Amino acid sequence: MLRAHVLEHAPFEGPANLAVWLRARGARLSTTRVWAGDPLPAPEAFDWLLVMGGAMNADAEARYPWLADEKRAIERAIAARKHVLGVCLGSQLIARVLGAKVTRNRHPEIGWFPIERVEGAQASGAGRALPARAEVFHWHGDTFALPEGAIQLARSAACEQQGFAYGDRVLALQFHPEMTAETVRAFAEGGADELVPGPWIQTREAMLADATRFARLETLLARVLEAFAEGKPD
Repeated sequence: MLRAHVLEHAPFEGPANLAVWLRARGARLSTTRVWAGDPLPAPEAFDWLLVMGGAMNADAEARYPWLADEKRAIERAIAARKHVLGVCLGSQLIARVLGAKVTRNRHPEIGWFPIERVEGAQASGAGRALPARAEVFHWHGDTFALPEGAIQLARSAACEQQGFAYGDRVLALQFHPEMTAETVRAFAEGGADELVPGPWIQTREAMLADATRFARLETLLARVLEAFAEGKPD
């Protein structure tokens, strides 16, 4: 049985459709609420590690001391050749573990905006699974530099780095492919202070206006995960 472990940084930022996809394939999920002080697992305890989003900066260890231990846990998982998938803050933490900087993006990006696949992305299985252009959901203020040896997958008009692959078992996505209408509502409540006027910030109403977006996003998530899963554990 596939064992997937989730690292959560906020009560409302869970795996959502990532969990749906994994459970449909017989996976057993476990969770560490790092924000609540739960212990971090050793790499032997899981096959996949899912590192979810959060409002904190990847280097804010003075305020969130558990970030240092979490980054070491991610580093151990990568070294052990586990499947490691990071979303939003999770992607930034992976980038930091791989030696890249995490900085403020020029603008916060919150809501539904398109990404485009970059030239060379098809060198990665996940990159081949991405369409040339897709509308996806975003909620971030920071961004990462591309780690040495990684393959950039996509960009958006507001953010140059929207995802990278590192080898065949590490995938970092700045955007949120896991979202459902329920999780958007939870994000909008938990991060209400971030919904201020800006060139790349939508209102809660605009984010929920078109229900068909969520079905398209779920289809995209499945395509990417199927490709990512092909990197079999040793």
